[in-house]
Amino acid sequence: MKITSQYLRDKFLDFFRERGHAVIKSASLIPENDPSVLFTTAGMHPLIPYLLGQKHPAGRRLTDVQKCVRTGDIEEVGDDSHLTFFEMLGNWSLGDYFNRESIAWSYEFLTSKRYLGLDPDRLSVTVFAGDDDAPRDDESAKIWENCGIPRERIYFLPKKNNWWIAGTTGPCGPDTEIFWDTGKPACSDSCDPSCDCGKYLEIWNNVFMQYYRKADGSYEPLAQKNVDTGMGLERTVCVLNGMRSVYDIDLFQGALAKICQLSGKTYGDDAATTKAMRVIADHVRTATFLLGDPVGVVPSNVDQGYVLRRLIRRAVRMANTLGMPQGSLSQIARVYVDVYRDVYSELSDNSAKIIDELDKEEERFRKTLVAGEKEFLKVISHIQGSVVPGGTAFKLYDTFGFPVEMTVELAAENGYTVDVEGFKQKYAEHQAKSHAGSEQRFKGGMAEGGGVETTRLHTATHLLQAALRRVLGDEVKQKGSNITPERLRFDFSFSRPMTQEEIAETERLVNEAIERKLPVTCEEMPIEEARKTGAIGLFGDRYGDVVKVYTMGDFSKEICGGPHAANTGELGRFVITKEQSSSAGVRRIKAELRY
Repeated sequence: MKITSQYLRDKFLDFFRERGHAVIKSASLIPENDPSVLFTTAGMHPLIPYLLGQKHPAGRRLTDVQKCVRTGDIEEVGDDSHLTFFEMLGNWSLGDYFNRESIAWSYEFLTSKRYLGLDPDRLSVTVFAGDDDAPRDDESAKIWENCGIPRERIYFLPKKNNWWIAGTTGPCGPDTEIFWDTGKPACSDSCDPSCDCGKYLEIWNNVFMQYYRKADGSYEPLAQKNVDTGMGLERTVCVLNGMRSVYDIDLFQGALAKICQLSGKTYGDDAATTKAMRVIADHVRTATFLLGDPVGVVPSNVDQGYVLRRLIRRAVRMANTLGMPQGSLSQIARVYVDVYRDVYSELSDNSAKIIDELDKEEERFRKTLVAGEKEFLKVISHIQGSVVPGGTAFKLYDTFGFPVEMTVELAAENGYTVDVEGFKQKYAEHQAKSHAGSEQRFKGGMAEGGGVETTRLHTATHLLQAALRRVLGDEVKQKGSNITPERLRFDFSFSRPMTQEEIAETERLVNEAIERKLPVTCEEMPIEEARKTGAIGLFGDRYGDVVKVYTMGDFSKEICGGPHAANTGELGRFVITKEQSSSAGVRRIKAELRY
């Protein structure tokens, strides 16, 4: 019997529901007020406040299927296992059970005939080898032995392999990772799960989150010990069906069939065609989820919008090599909307936006793609040596809209490298001339931590939204936000630029609320009751049926799950530094607190 993705979702959630876990909904792909990442890259991001000790409305045992986006390995997409969008099955203990129960349940779910029924002889595990920061995890190794994994298939690996932290600071700890033997021969006598030869495929990661890494690099124990696990849905369905590639599972079949139809080529005919089709299938799926997300992203030259634009343009370039007609990407997106209709209804709800944005971006880029590639080939024919100068890479970016990563790929395909540092220098010079600020943050998405300031700025976003609704009216609704320790960025629905008078009045109202030193209080209640009290919150459904409502005196009442100051008097003077367009019908405010 072929195992479907929905079968695995249901089996996993049922297993942990039977063991006292509350099933919670997937959070947005765009972290609401998390400065550390551009996207939700793991199930832990929406739960960080609760891993640090806050009480979760649904309890101390949770389970979910979380949408995730990671682009750190984008160049690997097209092989048998790498994806930019994936679903992560997870179970959580917030100060409740720990490694003994976690490992035993993982082994039971994977090997029991009642659940997945995998052959235990093809499972290997890794555990933390220990270092100066934390001891060797002999306890987890012993638990695995008691489950039935022999000592020779338990590997002790260092922190780079068996330690999990989402960023540079925050909750973290040793992990134990579970690998499936794909049946490929070992590449050497020293082959183990840390090897990338393809013999071992990671399918589950159990993190025993018991430390907090501070900005100075030191570690301190968390107040509560947590368990955070993640099982990749696509990889596990691949393993369960004995398939070679994640692209062979049910979720991709409709999209690949549509690509074959549009290109007139056959999937699997040759390596280049297969890789191009996989890249298109992956990137269009990711773009569909980003465009269809409740918070929403549109292609742009900054932050999440930059990554989205890069994915779409990469897909367009691959589609062009296969001879696919204009408008192909939106046709593939329609397939995904249908595939996920019953799982992620937001794709159906936002299908018109998905199709429109894909068509616009594809049309825009196709106009310059052919000319840009011709220019690239002309340039390298005159290059002395094998390095494309940074100035040339910048010209391709400035004239043809080629992200530098695309120039790097084109260069590699033709046996060249690119002077990326030279590109960055030219880019910085261009920005200085146009007063556009510093180079945009688009690689990796990481920002420095800064708990107190981030908390204050998060609190200020509540005051800002309340002030905007007073000044501009109730049509104002939050469409997204991003906070670093230095500033806040707040996107909201509004159809025109604000006047200077409106900006000044908004700023005045926020500072008045700060000067009043309003207490910030929190209540937990059912979501419907929260709305009846007048609480606003675009993102309420990400927290389940019971939500937290934060009230700031008589000024603001919002559904939220982020960190907050105890009193508005803790905030400094609120200053709006910029008001600009974010996308059609959406404005963006940047602001900071000064002391």
